[in-house]
Amino acid sequence: MKFVLQRVLNAQVNIDGKTVGKIGKGYVLLVGVSNDDNKEIADKMIEKVARLRIFEDENGKTNLNSEQVAGEILVISQFTLYADCKKGNRPSFIDAGAPQMANEIYEHIVKRSEELFAKTQTGEFGADMKVSLTNDGPFTIVLDSKEILK
Repeated sequence: MKFVLQRVLNAQVNIDGKTVGKIGKGYVLLVGVSNDDNKEIADKMIEKVARLRIFEDENGKTNLNSEQVAGEILVISQFTLYADCKKGNRPSFIDAGAPQMANEIYEHIVKRSEELFAKTQTGEFGADMKVSLTNDGPFTIVLDSKEILK
């Protein structure tokens, strides 16, 4: 499982010109699921995100987690995180999870996010989405379950 986590001041996702998800201060979380992933891995990954201390305290130090700042989260499915660009110029997505399984894990991550964050918003699995955000910092972290969960 791969996550790209961006600390934001605000973000929204539109589908066909309609806003389907919108947050204030918090995270945009891009979620890539592989065929090797499961709900246990998903739980560990989203809990790691919730515990990360990357919000600034009163001294400007990154000491606070999302709960301490009432952080919101916009969760977006992104199979392209598993793009394989080793050969040629056209990416292969063979390592991305099969759609039905990946959607089940994505939905599980959304449910866990609703338990862990002040507000959870989403895009739509498999849809053509337009995501806009104001990156705070900028602060962007890439999390890979193969490295995080060793």
